Amino acid sequence: MEAFETPRWVHDTIFYHIFPERFCNGDPANDPPGSVPWGSPPTLDNFMGGDLQGVLDRLDYLVDLGVNAIYLNPIFEARSNHKFDHGDYLKVDPHFGTNELMKRLVDEAHRLGIRIILDISHNHSGREFFAFADVVEKGELSPYKDWYHFYSFPVKGPEEPNYKGWWGLGTLPEFNHEHPGVQEYFAKVTRYWMEEIGIDGWRLDVANEVPHWYWEKWRELVKSINPEAYTVGEIWGDGTPWLQGNNFDAVMNYVFRDHVVHFFAERKIKPSHFHREITELLSRHPTTVNLAMFNLLGSHDTPRILTVAGGDVSRVKLAIAFQMCYVGAPVIYYGDEIGMVGGKDPECRGAFPWDPAAWNTELYQWVRRLARLRRSEAALRSPEYHGVVADDASGVYAFRRGVGRGSIVVVLNNSLKAARVEISTAPWKGVSHVLELLEGDIYPLIDHELALTLAPAQVAILKPLA
Repeated sequence: MEAFETPRWVHDTIFYHIFPERFCNGDPANDPPGSVPWGSPPTLDNFMGGDLQGVLDRLDYLVDLGVNAIYLNPIFEARSNHKFDHGDYLKVDPHFGTNELMKRLVDEAHRLGIRIILDISHNHSGREFFAFADVVEKGELSPYKDWYHFYSFPVKGPEEPNYKGWWGLGTLPEFNHEHPGVQEYFAKVTRYWMEEIGIDGWRLDVANEVPHWYWEKWRELVKSINPEAYTVGEIWGDGTPWLQGNNFDAVMNYVFRDHVVHFFAERKIKPSHFHREITELLSRHPTTVNLAMFNLLGSHDTPRILTVAGGDVSRVKLAIAFQMCYVGAPVIYYGDEIGMVGGKDPECRGAFPWDPAAWNTELYQWVRRLARLRRSEAALRSPEYHGVVADDASGVYAFRRGVGRGSIVVVLNNSLKAARVEISTAPWKGVSHVLELLEGDIYPLIDHELALTLAPAQVAILKPLA
């Protein structure tokens, strides 16, 4: 694999993933007709009024939480609540706000040290998109008839499409990427949002269903506009084919999520198994890719982590501790930090409850503390990762981040019983005591070993004292 550089800012970033329709309703005047009350059960097609003004209003909350980048699900004009059926790629959905408001959001986020990446589908549009609508009206006479894959004319309704749609869905007609007009249109869209609005990167929907050659050409454009722009593809399996330096900087690390869920949230595998899986995952990619990977525990397409953990907050705390101390960029799905629950789509897309009385404050404080710790400790953002303990009998897993006396050891007791663990402290040569960063306890080192007892589901993050 040819070495390539990923944006360095991502290596020090904690992302916050927002589903705009459900994060915060900052302007009730732009709510879609028929919107249900905030906090109603989410369905596939209901609206609750979340918008960009709501995101702007809550930037201070995100700064206080410790995140420094936002990933926004699609904001473009579309019929649905999820907006992946893009109707106009160059226009903010009126129920979310305006392009001018989006520019204000980006500028204010940048002022606060927060970057923003946008979600987009190059694979398909909605039926309302101008090119598709023109073919519906004019049939074979439309200059856009080759922008899609039509099997016959006239164009039929979405229920029985006579054209190629994503997974056969008539509401999501797929583009013909070979057509120069399609390529030129997406180049225009890319330039607009990067140059005029100032976004910092892109998340690419169903990226595996778009040809590699297309992404290679598009990446050249993106990097010519801003070499530090971040591109992350939605890939559910091994991302290696897209991480060769000519497609994306990273992928949504669903493989990481699978391992973390199996070990911490579900307790289906033992520490030794988990260690093999994690180290194998790290070995797939060069360091620069690992440092930029989009490490999520949940998304708009998965059940929420607390639901997967059966409501056991202690398991979620372990998973978050590992995520925040692992190599790559942690991603918080909106509301996971305050204990939101929900099964698979659409249940995972509920409205954020802004009354703190509805929050799990223990979990919120845990996420906030770990986010701040990650940003303050350089070792937790370093490329080095080494397993230290993987004890199947006790359920303890420990790993080291960083090198030498600057390294940090993270110990996790993923079991229902107390566990005693001994850790070699040879890399901390000359150090007599270590500090536990979460509780402030100080432990002595005896004969180059540290012995400590952890309560069930306890986490210890250890740093040598100078």
